[in-house]
Amino acid sequence: MTRHQKRSGARRTSSTLLTALATLAGAALVGAAPASAATWTTVAAGVSYRQYVLPTAAGVAHVHVLNVDLTNSRVRLGLLYPGKVASRAAVSSMANGQKAVAAINGDFFNITEAQHPGVAVTGASVGPAIANGKVLKGAVPDAQRFGPELPPGTDTKAVVGVGTDGRARLDTLALKGTVTAFQRRLVLGGLNQYALPVDSVGAFTSEWGSVSRKRATCGTDTSRAAACSADTYEVTVRKGRVVSVSATPGSGTIAAGTTVLVGREAGAKRLRTLKVGERVTVRHGLTSGSGAAYRFAVGGYPLLAGGQSLSGLDTNVSAVRTAVGIGNGGRRVFLFALDGATAYRKGLTIAEVAAALKGLGATEGFSLDGGGSSTLVARPAGSTKVTVRNHPSDGSERSVANGIGVFTQ
Repeated sequence: MTRHQKRSGARRTSSTLLTALATLAGAALVGAAPASAATWTTVAAGVSYRQYVLPTAAGVAHVHVLNVDLTNSRVRLGLLYPGKVASRAAVSSMANGQKAVAAINGDFFNITEAQHPGVAVTGASVGPAIANGKVLKGAVPDAQRFGPELPPGTDTKAVVGVGTDGRARLDTLALKGTVTAFQRRLVLGGLNQYALPVDSVGAFTSEWGSVSRKRATCGTDTSRAAACSADTYEVTVRKGRVVSVSATPGSGTIAAGTTVLVGREAGAKRLRTLKVGERVTVRHGLTSGSGAAYRFAVGGYPLLAGGQSLSGLDTNVSAVRTAVGIGNGGRRVFLFALDGATAYRKGLTIAEVAAALKGLGATEGFSLDGGGSSTLVARPAGSTKVTVRNHPSDGSERSVANGIGVFTQ
């Protein structure tokens, strides 16, 4: 969740349904398989949808899930995003704009800057992102992350994605980049990120957008709330040459073929050695832990691996959640979102989400942003536009950084 859930005027659940839920609560188990294949409705060839109730330790959850068959050559998953990293949009708007037949919300994101007055909220996501094979951004430092505490042994480089082999998997993506000038070589600490490591240099490209880059120099490697750095420097490189420098990070659209380098502390000191007119080469990419190449990837954190829940998953805090399950060796994907209506808002603990994904048939599981961000959309039969299938807990769709779209040919 990215903020405290707001109370909404969600529809009242009928007394008939509440009676049915009470009956189910005495009989069902969290993570139990959700009935038979006959309960799924077709969204498109290779894509089906269903909703069901799931009794939990805190009450009753209402699950919405998409079942995506990647063995169908006409079906693919892809990253939904508003066209720029530092931007937000509703899941339904992104899905309709990119002609997805269904979708869910994606990664946690920079939603507030109450701790840094006067600094613009970027809306940018926490983890790495790849869209249509193109690298969009790297992962912010762990301590700069928005969202609940990460499970032990995980970090912000974690992703779920689909490789060039057509299989979905969990992985990590680490930034690998350099800035090379005459007899000098700097290692990049960030790419289109709302936060950079202390003493580092980050690169911003046309994919970032027009939002101020100052936020990247705020906080530290141990505290998101720490003050913004007083020692910064910015260098603009266009067509392989330095064209301008500045003592403070700027804002505004970055043209194609242009890279803006932002340094803080020791990184700022290194950038000050670059002079206007000097030749500079900037290279960057993401390296996967598995060695796989990706068509799309989005950040979050893992819950389930090899059919087993990760150790240390929280069993106390219940909330509205969004998650991804992977089965059949990466050929089956479950896109999972809880309903945020008042009757169901207690939701699931993250350990219960892992069990629910396993109950669907997943052997790998991955958590995405939840709370007011949790949204699942799908096209009704015969429609060219998606509709929201769950009740977002804010009472309406929240604008989010990105999502996972389901596309068919």
